[in-house]
Amino acid sequence: MLNVSVSQLKTGEKLAEQVITKRGSLLFEKGRQLTAREIEILRAFLIPIVAIESKAGTETEEDGDNSPEDPSQSVLPFYLELDKMTSLLKRVFNLAQTNQTIPILDIRMRLESLLKLIDHYNILSVTSKNTNVKEYLIHNSVLVSLTAYQLAKWHGLPQKDLMQIALGGLFHDLGNVKIDDVVFEKKTRLTDLELEEMRKHTIFGYNILKNVPAINEGAKLCALQHHEREDGSGYPLGVKGDKIHLYAKIIAVADIFHAMTSNRHYKKAESPYLVLEQLVKESFGKLDPLLVQTFVYRVTAFHNGTVVRLSDERIGEIVFSDRANPTRPWVNVNGKIVNLSMERNLYIQEVLFNFN
Repeated sequence: MLNVSVSQLKTGEKLAEQVITKRGSLLFEKGRQLTAREIEILRAFLIPIVAIESKAGTETEEDGDNSPEDPSQSVLPFYLELDKMTSLLKRVFNLAQTNQTIPILDIRMRLESLLKLIDHYNILSVTSKNTNVKEYLIHNSVLVSLTAYQLAKWHGLPQKDLMQIALGGLFHDLGNVKIDDVVFEKKTRLTDLELEEMRKHTIFGYNILKNVPAINEGAKLCALQHHEREDGSGYPLGVKGDKIHLYAKIIAVADIFHAMTSNRHYKKAESPYLVLEQLVKESFGKLDPLLVQTFVYRVTAFHNGTVVRLSDERIGEIVFSDRANPTRPWVNVNGKIVNLSMERNLYIQEVLFNFN
């Protein structure tokens, strides 16, 4: 048995002892043969050293070029572009606050670079970690943009609409730059007057965008209508389903999902799977049911091997997704199958890795 730093592990080596997380949960059993996926999971859980069988791994020393690609390296360009997009959008929001010209060409070019890497974007596991309201606003806008782009693509919208929807996602909350900081950053419950002021961000956003070139009317209406609801219960105008632009309906689904799955200064992030179940409920009267159905079906359509954390802190792999219960798949936990459609007291708390 050898104790080896996780940074020095090679594919093909076998664990000589169980690996336990810092919370006391079993991560990997003894005897498990390590692939690139397992090594990346060990890194993510900040496991510094593991015990491996002393005879394992000799072949990989010579054949390193043939080993599977390290997933952390394959997704790195995506996260670099995500950071660049976030930094640029922060500058754009600052410009909008002082009524300066929005550099729409720069935005489009940066967004195009990010969208080229969207295959590395996992909607259920990439969330905004910012509790600072202004930082959250920027990062959330980028995530809504990416999610809306994916949803529009899944829903079958033509290519010409996809960039405009992504732009609509980036700018849907732009009007918040015109809200008084005292109201926008308030950590306690808003008064009726303050709530009315906050709701004006939809109108402010549309007014900022209405004369911006290279953005079509649908993208501009995302700012105005993303809080409108199918039954007319939304704001600012209380319009009903057929009066809400399709782009704005798509943004609404993405916006609600990310708002509920992100940490905020006044609440903790909710389980993405519970949020999906809530979206299904909201689709009856509030959201477009076909868009919600498409969204839930596609984001849960994982292949075997997706690593998740259950609500009881156990870690396992999705082995079967029941299309009748897309948010409640079967999960293999240390060789035992947990059928979440039957064990309703459990749910998936977090998606850890999905390399498919």
